[in-house]
Amino acid sequence: MSRVTPPPRLSPLYLAGFTTAFGAHGVAAALGTETDEIGLTFWALGLILALYDIAEVILKPLFGALSDRIGTKPVIVGGLLVFAAASVLGAFAASPVLLAVARLAQGGAAAAFSPASSSAVARLVGPGQAGRSFGRYGSWKSLGYAGGPILGGVLILWLGLPALFVALAVLAAAAAALTAWRIPALPVLPKQRVTVRELVRQSTAPAFLGPVVLLATATATLGVAVGFFPLVAAQLGVNPVVGMGVVSVIAVVSAVAQPRVGGIHDSAAHLVGPTMTAGAVLLVGGLALVAVAPSLPSLLTAAVLVGLGVGIITPLGFARLAATTPADRMGRAMGSAELGREIGDAGGPILVGAVAAASALPLALGAMAVVAAGSAAAGGLLAARDAHGATAKPTEG
Repeated sequence: MSRVTPPPRLSPLYLAGFTTAFGAHGVAAALGTETDEIGLTFWALGLILALYDIAEVILKPLFGALSDRIGTKPVIVGGLLVFAAASVLGAFAASPVLLAVARLAQGGAAAAFSPASSSAVARLVGPGQAGRSFGRYGSWKSLGYAGGPILGGVLILWLGLPALFVALAVLAAAAAALTAWRIPALPVLPKQRVTVRELVRQSTAPAFLGPVVLLATATATLGVAVGFFPLVAAQLGVNPVVGMGVVSVIAVVSAVAQPRVGGIHDSAAHLVGPTMTAGAVLLVGGLALVAVAPSLPSLLTAAVLVGLGVGIITPLGFARLAATTPADRMGRAMGSAELGREIGDAGGPILVGAVAAASALPLALGAMAVVAAGSAAAGGLLAARDAHGATAKPTEG
């Protein structure tokens, strides 16, 4: 009887995922509370907050493709080291300009190691364990999203804003060292030359578009929930701490659900499409509930629904991409998928903010529910078209 190969130790990659999530949300929340102390105008605050995401949107597909050409490990380690250096710059930034440069560099570095880490997870575990592994990876990122504002707030309260950047530098340096030590260097696979027509065909194939559209829908809904559910709570006269607690409920539910849901891909791949569609229904239901009947009980219920929806779609979407993408272009696929998520993360809040400014917040959430339902239906149809033809890619070696 053949021995079962133990799964690779992916904890350094999970730490990298936690670091980018902590860096994104922890610093963003901190800057919002320290605006007066560091001399930021509202315009400057908005610009600095946007720089991180702008860098990710532009650079993630490029660094994903680079990881296919030179290997995932150098891109991950290099990105983490640049992130650590940028965090040190942020700790000693004496002006808004230096702070903006630090955030831009952090965003560019995260754009390097984030898709490369996803690609490394996919190639190291293979399609048979992709669901559980991406579930754990997503769970650690959810903990970073939830814990970032809390840990960042504690550090600022006790030691000031520079302490937050120092903590991020230490985290990134530790993740870089552990990755260099514990993660094996994956071979660079020979690539076939592709024409523009072939590239368009690959990027519009149901196997790719279906998961990406659903991932973007989940991230857009998450961005709306994180940004506007506390505002709904404030309009209801709820204590601000309770309003922020609603966001923590989303993150905790998502973190708990992802490793468990990911196993569906590994043990019952034929259920992935219907399960992701069910997750999208939960997302739409959460938005619609708050839009129709805003109250503290509905907010808490919606937080659970959104957390479950995100916790279902995220690991299954990435696992499906990992199982249907050839290893030689895994980095490019993961970078493009991350780009779709970033567009959703920005587009959802922009839509809700624009509609709310012209009407009312509940109506804006209702509009977002309609848009989410439409995009989820499109993604679900694409995933269903691919479901019968999805096969596990051959293992490397």
